[in-house]
Amino acid sequence: MSNNANYRVLIVDDEPDILEFISYNLKKEGYEVYVNNNGRDAIQTAKRVHPHLILLDVMMPDLDGIETCRIIREDNSLKDTIIAFLTARNEDYSQIAGFDAGADDYINKPIKPRVLTSRLQALLRRLNGDDKSGQIDVAGLSINREKYLVTQDGVEHNLPRKEFELLSLLASKPGKVFTRDDILKQVWGGQVVVGDRTIDVHIRKLREKFGEECIKTVKGVGYKFEF
Repeated sequence: MSNNANYRVLIVDDEPDILEFISYNLKKEGYEVYVNNNGRDAIQTAKRVHPHLILLDVMMPDLDGIETCRIIREDNSLKDTIIAFLTARNEDYSQIAGFDAGADDYINKPIKPRVLTSRLQALLRRLNGDDKSGQIDVAGLSINREKYLVTQDGVEHNLPRKEFELLSLLASKPGKVFTRDDILKQVWGGQVVVGDRTIDVHIRKLREKFGEECIKTVKGVGYKFEF
């Protein structure tokens, strides 16, 4: 917990109960916490305190979270600040817009305190480059990219290489929508051209092994990992 005291977190939400709930739990974990209830004030706070991470509500009056994120991303002094959207909405178009605006992650409300702190710790590891360590831990899955090994609830899965790379890609950023083009480039690269059917088959095999709910289809766009 004491290590968290080195991190400044700005929470932005127009609902007082949510601000209080998240603020309380993060302070309990040792974070230095700042709060705002609107986007305009959040921009000023961000410029003043330079938070390591911003939890930003999408749906706010006057200036919504997506536009707030876009403005913050235009400030070069905040280029390394991690931004995660908080939202009760599940519309995929808003998630795509959020990532296009420069968000690093997407967190659906309501969220349990332990899950939230786990997500924040994973995000903050990126500041030190630790997210490239070869290990992904999310939703009960432990993915070791160096050993090409996946463990779920103590059970080891030795996946074919492309299945492993596809799962690793999706799980590396839970909530992010990866387009089919993204997947083709990052998993298959410059190899023999493959079609949508190939991706679908690999997704189906992963769902058979790890559950239907973990990978969601975004119609006409691609796939995302959820938990």
